[in-house]
Amino acid sequence: MEDNTASGLREQQLRRKRIRKMKSAIITGMAVWILASSILTVTLLVKLLRMEDRLDELAQSVISVEQVVENVNEKGAASPEGNVGTHGTVQETTDNILVEGEVQKVYLTFDDGPSENTAKILDILKEKGVKATFFVIGQEDERSKELYQRIVAEGHTLGMHSFSHKYSVIYESLESFSEDVAHLQSYLAEVTGITPEIMRFPGGSRNQVSNTDMTEFIRFLNGKGITYYDWNVASGDATSQAYTPDELVENVMGDVVRFETSIVLMHDASNKSSTVEALGPMIDKLQEMGAELLPIDENTTLIQQIPADSVE
Repeated sequence: MEDNTASGLREQQLRRKRIRKMKSAIITGMAVWILASSILTVTLLVKLLRMEDRLDELAQSVISVEQVVENVNEKGAASPEGNVGTHGTVQETTDNILVEGEVQKVYLTFDDGPSENTAKILDILKEKGVKATFFVIGQEDERSKELYQRIVAEGHTLGMHSFSHKYSVIYESLESFSEDVAHLQSYLAEVTGITPEIMRFPGGSRNQVSNTDMTEFIRFLNGKGITYYDWNVASGDATSQAYTPDELVENVMGDVVRFETSIVLMHDASNKSSTVEALGPMIDKLQEMGAELLPIDENTTLIQQIPADSVE
């Protein structure tokens, strides 16, 4: 009898042991599955974010390539039908054609900063005694804050170019656009004490990537009293073609001779060393031809791909 009882107890103990092992295996398996799923989810999310950034870059490249192929001649200057920016076509107006004897006004503008090249650009402008315009994006590191402040302190015009500079975000809807503009405007006001009232649309007002009709954004800016500027002279530093500094200068000089007012598109980004190298010689040539180099202000002739006053 005792043997049977002892045998029964051992059987129960073995059964409990097997159950514990099965539970442990199930729990371990579930933990491994949850961990693996979490790692896979994070990996996919990172890849998705990278893909989104890459799509933004590709979208900007497509803008440049499409417009260059359609409108720019093989040297990167404007076609005879009308002057061209690297991101879009600028409608040429007869009242801006240079009249003999008139003093040319040239506005050097830099998009996409601040970057590691901003200080170099500012040094050159200071050395040459020239004021320019910077259409900046949102950078929250301390070095960038110092550069925003230096731009203002040295008498240049501070303009907005969007906070995120992500086309898919900015142009997703009017709400997204308005939030981005408000964010950048308030941030720059906090950092510099100056509230910018001018803007350049990423890709220009006639860009090819916006998911929303650009007139909605123009109507919004009109309502906020924010003036936007496109360009009628492009250096070519936004295209996929790697222009030399001399070629960038030639691209600009080939077009400014045509206009009474020229707004020159250049870029302030870490990979634009050629722009930095071209800036000094470009200023020298512009000054030699008697052009007046100015920062954008309320007296600047509007150069707009879509005229703001055409949008009610």
